[in-house]
Amino acid sequence: MKGSEIIRLLMSNLVIVESPTKARTLSRYLGKDYQIEASMGHIRDLPKAELGVDVDKNFHPQYIVPRDKKKRVNELKKVARDAQIIYLASDPDREGEAIAWHLAQIIGHPISDIRRVVFHEITEEAIKEAFKNPRELDMKLVDAQQARRVLDRLVGYKLSPLLWKKVKRGLSAGRVQSVAVRLIVEREREIEAFKSVEYWSIEALLQPKDDKVQFSASLIQLNGKKLEVRKKQEADKHVAALKVADYQIDKITKREVKRTPPPPFTTSTLQQAAGNKLGFTAKKTMSAAQGLYERGFITYMRTDSVNLSSAALNMVRSYIQESFGKNYLPAGARIYKTKSKGAQEAHEAIRPTNIKLISSQLASQGDLTRDQVKLYDLIWKRMVACQMSEAVMDQTTVDVIAKKDDSLYTLRATGSVVKFDGWLKIYGKKESEEEEELKTQVLPELKEKQDLNLIELKPEQHFTEPPPRYNEASLIKKLEELGIGRPSTYAPTLSTIQDRFYVERRERKLFPTPLGMVVTDFLMKNFPEIIDYSFTAHMEDQLDQIAEGQRHWQPTIKDFYIPFEKKLEKTEETAERVQLETETVDKKCSECGKQLVVRFGKFGKFLACSGFPECKHTEAFEEIIDVPCPKCGGGVVVRKTKSGRPFFGCKNYPKCDFASWTKPERETLIH
Repeated sequence: MKGSEIIRLLMSNLVIVESPTKARTLSRYLGKDYQIEASMGHIRDLPKAELGVDVDKNFHPQYIVPRDKKKRVNELKKVARDAQIIYLASDPDREGEAIAWHLAQIIGHPISDIRRVVFHEITEEAIKEAFKNPRELDMKLVDAQQARRVLDRLVGYKLSPLLWKKVKRGLSAGRVQSVAVRLIVEREREIEAFKSVEYWSIEALLQPKDDKVQFSASLIQLNGKKLEVRKKQEADKHVAALKVADYQIDKITKREVKRTPPPPFTTSTLQQAAGNKLGFTAKKTMSAAQGLYERGFITYMRTDSVNLSSAALNMVRSYIQESFGKNYLPAGARIYKTKSKGAQEAHEAIRPTNIKLISSQLASQGDLTRDQVKLYDLIWKRMVACQMSEAVMDQTTVDVIAKKDDSLYTLRATGSVVKFDGWLKIYGKKESEEEEELKTQVLPELKEKQDLNLIELKPEQHFTEPPPRYNEASLIKKLEELGIGRPSTYAPTLSTIQDRFYVERRERKLFPTPLGMVVTDFLMKNFPEIIDYSFTAHMEDQLDQIAEGQRHWQPTIKDFYIPFEKKLEKTEETAERVQLETETVDKKCSECGKQLVVRFGKFGKFLACSGFPECKHTEAFEEIIDVPCPKCGGGVVVRKTKSGRPFFGCKNYPKCDFASWTKPERETLIH
């Protein structure tokens, strides 16, 4: 018998986690007395090919071991036979609790030999504390996860066949995803219905008569009333009067403005910041964060709490004093209040586990990706900033009067100077300006009643703009404001609505597809409660109550399902079939000469012959972007790899072999 086999037989402690990366990190702290295995995620689930919920037996879920997990389950059962105690160390949330419960159900050990260990960071101290204080499985959390899974399965599997029958085969609907699509569809219609209104601004460049320093002031009032300039003729009239007016400083107001730092990250605010600053999708953010957590660099990344442990506060406050000095450290720790619905106060915000480890050092830690290092830097800066002193600004407002005959114009200049940078220091000048929009002018020394010279007048035409389309960051923010979804659901929801072609992401903005609009209209007409914002938020509250032990999960499902099933039956009988408009392109089929139309497949749009099924000809759909090829000057199109990943290539391929993962910019041609 080999030595390694003898050691394995002697081991009486088995630890099961979800991933090999997490297992490797844990092994650094637990030592040789523990055998650590990875379940590779969920080991049981509802079957894919059928409903898998017995609605006649109190909504009993009929779990199966998927085919691709059977081998791993057998290996875990075999290892478990040799163990005296089994520690289930899956993630510290509902999903992790459910994984632990499924493992306990399937490995066939007495429940008295099974321990649940929970930690929010993979550090030596946290791991030892968790193993010193194991607990039993929390069935309230398991039930909340089961309720979400069953609820989503009932909605998805019952609504989808109806969509197949009434709209188009292959469609699907989901409880949270359909609400997210509705938000995007409604925003698109707001934009379509928006009527732009012309307006003008007038800015004056002024100079004190006894000084050479110039400053700008904007026209705001005429004869003490707010002035709105709608047409060019009005603007020209005011410009003519202002050109010959006498200018004098009327009033100078100075005040000190303090800016407090933002709180540490939750899941949603991390996804929003990574989207806005790094251009990451929610899915990319969570993948990078998962890697950082499993390697022990950050705390658990699915949280809606802004709480920080006393140990974390002491650690960061010591670092601030050592690195920046006592002026940058407030007298007491900043305590932030969690505003999110259903937030679990016992959880912590997302933060580095070791604040002394900066991103430049992290880059040399081995197998981390550039995305993971960038995300860590974002998390590290936010954590340090949230405990630093306020930034202090000196803000000055100068009101200037311009008098011409009976007309008295008021113009206003504002200036802001950073008196003490405080927490902004962590971001550096450029990032600070971006973070806090501090791009205001520095005003010269001015005095009330001081006469001014007019240097230049700048009238400028503007048009009111429609509300902006959602990007992933702003959609997550809106979902959170409405109380829809939880930390674990934002990224999967955003991926799903794009994978199913209800929504397209272009230039980081989310556009509804014609299919997404048709399905939303159908659901709004026939199942308004399913995609009602308040109803969906109320369901989330009920799931939270199940997790807190205030409700039982099966009666909650029953209260939803009985009216839902009746509505399904009625809609199947009465709803008319929806006609989908086919999107055509200005191109004929090369085989039969008929019109080509746009279809949706596994990897997005493609072109197909309108003569299908008689003619089965297809072509790749090439979206042309408004940027010339940097290599030959030709057109650039968006193509996809065999795995579905989009890239940018030259339309003149194979004559020109330009290809790039990132969109080319308008720049000088490469010679």
